[in-house]
Amino acid sequence: MSDGAVRLLRLLADGAPAEELAKALADGTGGQGPADEEALRSALTVRRTLDAHTRRETELAALFDTASDLARLRDLDAVLRSIVHRARMLLRVDVSYLSLNDDGTDSTYMRVTEGSASALFQQVRIGMGEGLGGLVAQTVRPYATSNYPADARFRHTGPIDRAVGDEGLIAILGVPLALGDRVIGVLYASDRRPRTFTPDEVALLSSLADHAAIAIDNARLIESTAAALDELGEANDTIRAHHEALARAQEAHDRLAELAAGGADVPQVAAEVAAVLGGGVVVHDPDGGELAGVPVGDADARPRRAYAVAASRASGRAVADGDDWVCAVMAGPQLLGSITLTGRPDLGDADRRLFERAGMVTALVLLLRSSTAEAEERVRGELLSDLLSAPDRDPGSLVERGRRLGVDLHAPHAVLLLHTAADGGVTRARLASAAAEYGVLEGVHADRVVLLARDAEPGRIAPEVASDLTRRLGCLVTVGGAGPASEPERIAEAHAEAARCLRALLLLGRHGSGADAAALGFVGMLLGDRADVAGFVRDTLGPVLDYDEARGTELLRTLEVYFACGGNLTRAKQRLHVHVNTVSQRLERIGVLLGEDWQSPDRALELQLALRLHHLR
Repeated sequence: MSDGAVRLLRLLADGAPAEELAKALADGTGGQGPADEEALRSALTVRRTLDAHTRRETELAALFDTASDLARLRDLDAVLRSIVHRARMLLRVDVSYLSLNDDGTDSTYMRVTEGSASALFQQVRIGMGEGLGGLVAQTVRPYATSNYPADARFRHTGPIDRAVGDEGLIAILGVPLALGDRVIGVLYASDRRPRTFTPDEVALLSSLADHAAIAIDNARLIESTAAALDELGEANDTIRAHHEALARAQEAHDRLAELAAGGADVPQVAAEVAAVLGGGVVVHDPDGGELAGVPVGDADARPRRAYAVAASRASGRAVADGDDWVCAVMAGPQLLGSITLTGRPDLGDADRRLFERAGMVTALVLLLRSSTAEAEERVRGELLSDLLSAPDRDPGSLVERGRRLGVDLHAPHAVLLLHTAADGGVTRARLASAAAEYGVLEGVHADRVVLLARDAEPGRIAPEVASDLTRRLGCLVTVGGAGPASEPERIAEAHAEAARCLRALLLLGRHGSGADAAALGFVGMLLGDRADVAGFVRDTLGPVLDYDEARGTELLRTLEVYFACGGNLTRAKQRLHVHVNTVSQRLERIGVLLGEDWQSPDRALELQLALRLHHLR
């Protein structure tokens, strides 16, 4: 590894920005060679990936803090100001604001702004369906524009356009504040310059809006409860019980939010929800795969029912499914999965609200998990691609990158290639994810799923992986193996051999099986670019060769003549000049040495090929 590359790695470990990486390499070497340029590109790629991951973690941490802050607020005005402030901070925009719906006039009016300088803008009232905000309030869907004044998708009116122009706003993102299927307002983030809001930013503002709607509803409920206590002394007991239920729900929500902020995983959140609600909980991914489950009593959790998830997604509320309750886990319009509650058929309103809040917290955990997994998958995928496509370009850098990911490329690894038919319904990404538990590095390279397994014999692990994944995924998974190999160049060579084994298995019609070149016998020998002829002959004829050498017999000669005579004993005994009984006795001995199936078509073909190669050598 060059001095420049080493210097880049040190700076990268110290958290240096991309500009400092490039400057340090140029100053330290007096010019970049090909290796240093490649090291710089790799370092910059890693730096950008780490920066994106850090930024995502910062946003989610701020979102967790927002959820906790909103949960503690009781005054409605304080809640609204906190929402608008956090929206401006999280999306780093010039202006953030919030409008609330006026059901009496079928319009939405500006309630709180931050960063606004225009009095005209702060007093604007928007009719349902007018402008971007009116369309969000009417359709209950987020909308974004990079240039609102020139965007023809929205119904422009004079008052709205004058207010927006007076404030100087260009890019606007609006998401609904919704309670179930009822919209109570719109939350906005806006810039005074053109800007394209990413799907992650839409999801982030939508998650904040979900928490904000609950917080607004809580604040209103608490205010109405306090007023009722003042006005209705005779209903004091009922109101106190209602207030206590809200407080219990608030406390439980705080516990869940703190759990998520502390880096809890999905099973921990499921266990906490089950404990709070006193039932069984199952969390599923969008495809129905189980992510975590806490059964109630001795009963097994029921499978996810797609129609119940669709109903919850459409209504925005938890829905009853027989004796169970199902809540879609959403981040704005994006479905992240679902959560099912069992053993609580009589779920009351307060616990139903709590169950719905559990879905929001689960969404935060899944968003964080997805962000972390995407960043790691991208880095691991880049390492695998570079390892197999250009192993000799900078082996030292590949080894160091592997070390940072917990992969020791100096150690021996079996290289496996996995294949499943396109009509099996299993994507390459899902196949790679399912195979990850068997190895230390997995990914897709050249349209094939590749798996590196540490200290594994390919002839043993390839059929095991094929059999287990075929059973788990419900479709035939074929696996070609090679190795074990260590160091980048040897691993790349083993990958090429594994590809040849996989092609051979598919050509032979052995779908759903796994093998390496040794397990394929003479077919594997012909496939290998380092064919071991002597090893093949020894593996096939070794017992007969050893017997003849030790006893001075002619079993090998008898075997050759027998095959040359087409298995005819009479012709064989004539060519050997012995009695036919002698030929039979020798063949019996050969059967003892080679196994009873030595005359089967496949074994006979291998034996004849080995005999021919033995003579050629």
